[in-house]
This record gives sequence, structure tokens and C-alpha cells, in this order.
Amino acid sequence: MSLYQDWVDLYENQTKETFNQFWDEYSGAETRIYRDILSHKSNIYTGKVGEKSAELGVKECIFVGFLDGINDSLNEPIDFEHMESDSEFKLDIDFEKLYFNMQDAHADYLYGLPEWNDILSEEKRAEITKAYRKSKTVVKPKKIGRNDSCPCGSGKKYKNCCGKAV
Repeated sequence: MSLYQDWVDLYENQTKETFNQFWDEYSGAETRIYRDILSHKSNIYTGKVGEKSAELGVKECIFVGFLDGINDSLNEPIDFEHMESDSEFKLDIDFEKLYFNMQDAHADYLYGLPEWNDILSEEKRAEITKAYRKSKTVVKPKKIGRNDSCPCGSGKKYKNCCGKAV
């Protein structure tokens, strides 16, 4: 069984009683990993799953769960599903996309890390935050009036066409 399957089993088999403890462990591990990544100040982060997990004090399957989470923020996605303890990984991280995705995940404990100060300027982080918020803004479509032309393209008024059934 792969470490990814171990991760899926661990995540999916949580109960109401175990979830908080699991989440505390995962978010603590994730914070340590991101602090390590951001402190290197390089978008390339490499190593072996087992060695990096041991170095950071993280379970290997949780480290693979982290790889699953960061995969959308990489310039080149990796195949984390078949990783084992001796598997090598190379993360080519798009820091702007990562910061955006952390906001989307509501992970303020991650996008609020002080290590970001050396990676993205305060202005750039504010710009990304603004773009994130704008992406979540819902714009209502213009309401069709009874006497407007029908959007189906028939040339009839809405009230005499598709609006008749409403």
C-alpha cells in the first residue's frame, strides 16, 4: 500500500471524537513544513519523503497528504499517489498561486506566517488577497424584463416566448 493510500485511510476514517486531534496534528505538521519551505526562500524544494518527514517530525503519510494539498500550487504537478518512504520529490512552487490557494482554503495560520515577508512583498500579498476576494464575488445576472427580447434568439418578446411558461 502506498503512503498516499495510508493518508486517504487516515483522513477518511476520522470520527467526531478523533477529528480534532487529527486536525491539530495535521495543521501543526503543515505549519512546520511551510515554515521550512518559506525559510529556504527558493521556489524549488526537494528531498526524500522519509528523510524530510523525519527531519521535520512529521508522519510520512501526513507529509504525502501535504504534497496532495500543495500540488495545485506547483508549476509542474507531481505524482504523489505512488510515493514511498524512499521516493524523491521536487516541488517547483508558484508562491503567488500558493498564497492565493491558502486563502481559498481559509488557512490563515499558513498565509499569516511571518516567513511570507521574505517571499512576497506586503503589496503583492495585498494584491493577491484582493484578487482572491474578487474571485469569490457573486454577480447576479441581469434580470430579463417581460418586454425584453427573448434570450433564446426567437425575436419574440420574452413574455410571448420562454417567459410564457414561467
